[in-house]
Order: sequence, then structure tokens, then C-alpha cells
Amino acid sequence: MNWGLALLALLAACLPALREARRRPMDAEARLEAPGDIVPLSQGRTHCRWIGRARGPVVVCVHGLTTPSPAWNALAAHLDRAGFRVLLYDLYGRGYSDAPRGQQTPRFFARQLRDVLDHYGLDEDVTLIGYSMGAVIAAAFAVEEPARLRQLVLVAPAGMGMPMSRVQRFCVEWPWIGDWLFHMLYPAHHARAIAQSDAPEEVRAVQRAELTRSGFVPAVLSSLRYSLRKPAPRLHKALAREAVPVLAVWGDADRVIPISGLGQLAQWNRNARQEVIEGADHGLPFTHADDLAQALARLFEAARPRLSTPRD
Repeated sequence: MNWGLALLALLAACLPALREARRRPMDAEARLEAPGDIVPLSQGRTHCRWIGRARGPVVVCVHGLTTPSPAWNALAAHLDRAGFRVLLYDLYGRGYSDAPRGQQTPRFFARQLRDVLDHYGLDEDVTLIGYSMGAVIAAAFAVEEPARLRQLVLVAPAGMGMPMSRVQRFCVEWPWIGDWLFHMLYPAHHARAIAQSDAPEEVRAVQRAELTRSGFVPAVLSSLRYSLRKPAPRLHKALAREAVPVLAVWGDADRVIPISGLGQLAQWNRNARQEVIEGADHGLPFTHADDLAQALARLFEAARPRLSTPRD
């Protein structure tokens, strides 16, 4: 037996764990610059932040796979002017929230969302907006607790089938070797994506910091594997049966979530109201916040026969 090769193989197998061990955990010092509240919940501490007015109907925003809560800032300003109170929070493993162990399924994240709403006493009349993977989480929560919601808004929503590269698919489909490959390749890939992103600096700064935190890379892989790997027809058909008002907004230049998802959603839920923003890519909450706010205003107005509108 060649002990030298065996040792090299062992070191290679340990590289992801060694790289993860060098990253810092989210702790009190790391949270010193976090705006808002750090709330202890049933699965871990969660960073939450209110935007705008102190009174009015509530909007709760759920971000996506790798875009932390500041991705909502521009849209939140529009919603504030429209008469809403806006609550943002970071999903587990992102932003300033903890990264608890466990499979990051839609139900895992729905429990976090329920804990957030319970903490602030938000029992009814909530407008829930989910972006990308956040749309899967929001839909899962809406199926579990439809009575708490005023309406459900899906922005560039995952859950209709998300194309993955060959490498992504391999990492998701094959545990162990896929885990190793993802931990070795993803950090550099994501760092390049951040550098090339047209997201605001306030978003990219948090994303760069996430790459230095332990738990972020495993969280992204777990979410890909357990929340984004397959379409979610069951959720949307259940929303149709529950008659939850569903509003969806798409970007026609989105290369992450194809516009073909619009037709898929229409098949699963014929009552869903949908709009398309021309020229918008996947970052539309921050790249096309003005257009998104106008689309939401039109959708809210169209739903008004079933809903009361917010007033200052």
C-alpha cells in the first residue's frame, strides 16, 4: 500500500472541513454592526429589521438563496410610502442569523418564519412577499397557515423548476462526493458572482462577509438539495384550494428562474394574478425596484375587491 498516496487522499478528503473550520462563527462581535434586532427563536437567533412607519398593514419579506435581507431595502422604501410597515429578516445561515444544523427544507424555513411572526405578534392580515427561494418558503408557510395572510406575493419565484449546471446538479444529487466538490468550488464561484453582480454595495458587503462565516456554504448546499432541487406543484395546488390570494411578478430577462415558470404557475393555480417586468433579470427587487413597486401596486389594486387597501 502506498502510504504517501493514502495520506494525500486523506488530506484531500479533509480539505472542506479544514476550510470550514477556518471560517468564523456568527457571534456577538460579528453582530455589532447589525441593524435591528437579534431575536432568539426555536432553531437559532435571527436578525430582524423593521423599515419605515410604526403603524399600518404589515409586509414581511423573505429573501432568496444567497441574497440577504438588504436586497429588499429599495422595495421596502416604496412599500413604506404606500402605507405598509415592512419587516425584513435573514434566513438561517445568511446575513446576521445563526446557521443551525439540519436539512434546509421549506418546512425548516417556514418554522423560522412562523417564529418571527409569533415573536412580533403578527397573527393576521400579513402580506407575505417571497423572492426566488423565498417564494418556496413563503408558499410553504401560506399552505400551513393561510388564515394569517392577507395575500401572498411571489417575486421571480423558484419552485416551478430551476435549471442547474451539470456541476450543481452533481453536487445536489450525490452526497459525500457532491458535498466535497461543492465545498471546494462554490466559495470561489460565489466570490466571482458577487464581484460581477449589479446588486447594491450594501448587499454585496453582506454577501462577502457571509463567505467568511462558518455555516454559510453548507446552508447554500442544503437549500439547493432540499428546497430547490425539485418543483413544488403540491404547494401551489394547495394554495389554489385554500383560495389564498397569490400575486406573482417575473422578469422576462431572468436567466436564473425562466419566464416559462409563469405558465407553470398558471397551470397549478389559475387564480394567481401575474405580471412581467420587461428587461428585468433575477435581481429585480434591487435592479428594478421602481418597476416592481408599480407592478405590485397594480396587482394589489386588482385584488382589491377581495382585500381592503392600506391607509396612512
